[in-house]
Amino acid sequence: MFTCLIADYGTGDPAFAEVAQRLLMALPQAQLNLVSVPPFSTLATGFWVAQLGLNPGPAERLVYHNCAPRQDNPESRRDNEGEGLTYALLFNGVKVVGVNAGYTFSFIKHHAKALHMINVSRGGSQFRSRDVFPPAAAAIAKGDFSLLGERLDPKDIPDPPSDRVAWIDGYGNIKTTIPAHTVKLDPETKIAIRVGDVVSDAVYSDGSFRVPQGTLAFAPGSSGWPAASDSQPLRWMELFLRGGNAWERFGRPRVNQQVSHFT
Repeated sequence: MFTCLIADYGTGDPAFAEVAQRLLMALPQAQLNLVSVPPFSTLATGFWVAQLGLNPGPAERLVYHNCAPRQDNPESRRDNEGEGLTYALLFNGVKVVGVNAGYTFSFIKHHAKALHMINVSRGGSQFRSRDVFPPAAAAIAKGDFSLLGERLDPKDIPDPPSDRVAWIDGYGNIKTTIPAHTVKLDPETKIAIRVGDVVSDAVYSDGSFRVPQGTLAFAPGSSGWPAASDSQPLRWMELFLRGGNAWERFGRPRVNQQVSHFT
């Protein structure tokens, strides 16, 4: 089974190897793909859960994610207790297992035909994604659903924000959570973009490479997935500085910073 492990351990952190070992104990034939997101960024986690889970890939696929800021309760915690483990079955057959925290399930909640709590301990270890959760994730991957608990209502999962930085890729392109279909501008319209406290001139484009070298484009990007309804596939707006680095242009913003545009 192709298994994507999305977590906020940090790029190159040995924690990935530790969790991979535990998963492979129960899923020895699994092919693991590791994705590192910023610390405590449930927004980036949820974005990649959807991007990898809802787009074409191997038929037998598990997305296992862990980003648990333990912000569901501000009080002191007994036995390292945190947010609960959750299961989603997407309409394309992909299984998702991960901590339901912040926005981790927000992008897929309307794409799930099953959404359940998983009956495993919410505590017992500071490193639950290694010590507590892998056996449950592996059991579900193999079709054993005996640990499934109460059904979750998508209404109880927050909607994703529609005006944030979702990701910065290796080229410095800024992926946002602004749906492309909500931007009602003519191609080549000159606009201003604010990311955090930094404002820059930009050009709206319906294709990033249709702007001159050195121009900041605001355009539908490479990320997106099928819509939950029969409407057009969802695509997300992206900031792209042709021949440069949009992330540097905006002062190296962090994931979850606000993005706005105006003419």
